[in-house]
Amino acid sequence: MHKWIMFVVFTAAAVLGIYLLTFNMPEKPVEEELPEGVSRMTIEAYSDFTFNKEVFTAKVGDKVIMKLTNKSGVHGIHIDELQVALDNDTPETELEFTEPGEYEIYCSVPCGAGHTTMKAKLIVEAA
Repeated sequence: MHKWIMFVVFTAAAVLGIYLLTFNMPEKPVEEELPEGVSRMTIEAYSDFTFNKEVFTAKVGDKVIMKLTNKSGVHGIHIDELQVALDNDTPETELEFTEPGEYEIYCSVPCGAGHTTMKAKLIVEAA
């Protein structure tokens, strides 16, 4: 009796698996094509008041699309000297770095007790 039930369950699982593989697989994410000479700088924000990197780097003359991705929590970023303000409504901007320097990236959305320490650096090096 148990062998018969196990056979039915196994067969149903196999049929369901074949169906999902054939008809219901999610599409692979499509990597967005960037214009020639432009790179992507993704800044990921986490609920433990950190970003995915402590230091982001670029060179004078680089053109980048800077994108904010909230991995957990709700955050925004500001880079005052570069007039960059990203949040859920405006998650990306295009920049061309013209001056070398060191810029502070900070969270612009009050996100909890560690909000004031949620910072990173952007270093733009001379070409």
